[in-house]
Amino acid sequence: MNRESVLVTGGAGFVGSNLAMKLKKDNPSRRIVALDNLKRRGSELNISRLAEAGVEFVHGDIRNKEDFPDEPFGLVLECSAEPSVTAGYSGSAEYLINTNLAGTINCLELARRHASDFVFLSTSRVYPMAKLSNLRYSEGDTRLHLDDEQPYAGASGDGISEEFPMGGARSLYGATKFASEMFVEEYREAYGMRAVVNRCGVVTGPWQMGKVDQGVFALWMARHYFKAGNLSYIGYGGEGKQVRDLLHIDDLFDLVKLQTHDLDAFDGGTFNVGGGKETSLSLAETTELCREITGNEIKIGSDPETRQADIPVYITDHGKITDLCGWCPKRGAEETMKDIHAWIEANEPLVKRTLTS
Repeated sequence: MNRESVLVTGGAGFVGSNLAMKLKKDNPSRRIVALDNLKRRGSELNISRLAEAGVEFVHGDIRNKEDFPDEPFGLVLECSAEPSVTAGYSGSAEYLINTNLAGTINCLELARRHASDFVFLSTSRVYPMAKLSNLRYSEGDTRLHLDDEQPYAGASGDGISEEFPMGGARSLYGATKFASEMFVEEYREAYGMRAVVNRCGVVTGPWQMGKVDQGVFALWMARHYFKAGNLSYIGYGGEGKQVRDLLHIDDLFDLVKLQTHDLDAFDGGTFNVGGGKETSLSLAETTELCREITGNEIKIGSDPETRQADIPVYITDHGKITDLCGWCPKRGAEETMKDIHAWIEANEPLVKRTLTS
């Protein structure tokens, strides 16, 4: 087996394609293969980008074992997902479960057969919704602020750590990812695989084809850039004070690079990976930042009714991974939003077709 070879599942998606290309650039002699079913809108635009970067593309679906390349890889980087937190609520959850859980098990089986290392990109949505909604926070002029004193371990003014209690419902999406995390741990124990789980917050940056329910920061910037409107503050009074931290895709790559270069140091770990308190925005603050960067102002609607699976504040406490290896986000919220703006400006016709329809 070529230990330097990497299979990136979800490899034409925003996260997968960026990580695949950056892994190739980091080590041009390394063979990188990107597998994707191209279901996500805009993912087909990454095929030519992958080819230009020297990444091989395979059109396949992780739900189908026969779609995987029939060869060993030194590392399986599992980035595939149906990423919407609202998935399954308006109908059957079958696609969600088959992709996010059964698909991940297929990836683990591939890794088991070939003794591959395994890096799994999970989500902050594994934490239970009711407990997150019950956190204590105060209301400021533009955002909600987490209080330092909280009713649960693993919660503080710095955000949510890995010690947060896991009992309770977490959304259908979150449940599939949490179940996959448990299978990663079971495969690691049963078959002696080296494996890492990264619970990612909101990852964003250039080339993200955002939607309201996933990729909201890129969508917000695009709608301002093109003066397209059709945005609303939904829930929590309709004022846009709900908060998320954001992580630049380049900061995520910095961590994945550290992990894949020395997997023994991270093996068996589950880590919260996000921008943290210093790299967080409310929707209202995001609107103001988009207005400043684009010079455009659009009308934002207001719907005070909170939707199923919404939470008021989520901020990543990344202290565990920072203490282990020194990694912490280098790109702030403003820099990240400016990078998205510069990408839109440089690819205006393409982005307009994809993000304003």
